[in-house]
Amino acid sequence: MRVGVVQFPGSCDERDAALALATIGAEPVLLWHGEADLRGVEAAVLPGGFSYGDYLRCGAIARFAPVMGALREFAGRGGPVLGICNGFQVLCEAGLLPGALTRNANLRFVHREQHVRVEASGFWTGGCRPGDVLRIPVKHGEGRYVHDDPDALADAGQVLARYCDASGELTPAANPNGSIGNIAGVTDAAGNVAGLMPHPEHAVDALLGSTDGQRLLGAVLPGRSTRGLSAPLRLA
Repeated sequence: MRVGVVQFPGSCDERDAALALATIGAEPVLLWHGEADLRGVEAAVLPGGFSYGDYLRCGAIARFAPVMGALREFAGRGGPVLGICNGFQVLCEAGLLPGALTRNANLRFVHREQHVRVEASGFWTGGCRPGDVLRIPVKHGEGRYVHDDPDALADAGQVLARYCDASGELTPAANPNGSIGNIAGVTDAAGNVAGLMPHPEHAVDALLGSTDGQRLLGAVLPGRSTRGLSAPLRLA
């Protein structure tokens, strides 16, 4: 599986994402933000970092990059797209995901190991079941998720994961940024586009403390890529 990893000016995790994908057996392909050619990839990852220096708002400038037009078309055909941290912010700014990411409630950058509870079935949770608890690090200053109607989002099956404690309980202490409903990630209505504030690419090696990120990134591998989608992939 060829998986594109987008490079924006200011991205800092694209090589981490590429290494993580290679570790699980995928073929990472770096995609430059200024080009609209996705080079035949079968899935795409928008990595963490500080695209365009986070000027205006996180992701507000990156949404206009030529690669985003190609990604919009790709996603519209059912192509799997995952935005991690800054990539999540970019997808929200581009209107490919609902809601927005704002300043952390404590107005401080947070960097810590974090438990998240899988909430819904979709492309990117093909290696998990609802209720599974994963340990994946977070590192962000603007990760507080907001949405006008989070209950409706949950009812539609679009809440991908929530911040929790080690036992899976949704507590205020387990919420690193004040996100509404402890929401850590969401999907679009079809389930093939997802955004996640925690960094699964930093949780693929036991030396880093967790391999739980493999269960999310591993969705791109053959045999794990269709569970939970509302419609079959259309990559033509």
